[in-house]
Amino acid sequence: MKTLRSKFPTLYQIIRYGVVGVLNNLLGYGIYLLVTYFWLDPKIAISILYPIGATTAYFGHSKYSFSYQGKHTHALARYIITHLIGYGVNVLMLYLLWEKLKFPHQLVQAAAIVVVSGVLFLLFRYFVFPHSKLAPLSR
Repeated sequence: MKTLRSKFPTLYQIIRYGVVGVLNNLLGYGIYLLVTYFWLDPKIAISILYPIGATTAYFGHSKYSFSYQGKHTHALARYIITHLIGYGVNVLMLYLLWEKLKFPHQLVQAAAIVVVSGVLFLLFRYFVFPHSKLAPLSR
């Protein structure tokens, strides 16, 4: 009998990625709302909170989401590059949608979490953790 993992490996990986992401982002978004309500500009808040969230998520994604077996020094360098891209997308969304178009920053940041998560999943799967048991590309 086939399991979800063997029958739908990409779906299984997306679900695991989602579990790590939701847990990490719920806490981060709650802190973001708190600090922006009281004193910090939203772009400064994500500049402080984004690296903290990325760091805490690394081990969850490498071990749980992608079952990575390769060298962590190489994956960590790619992970940092990937998160610089994610951070850039996040700041760009805040700049365009909040600062220029005047959408509420709370909604823009919630949307940014979803958009950046999609970008990060693709980059994690094919660039950061390419030797994972579930990734179709093996080198």
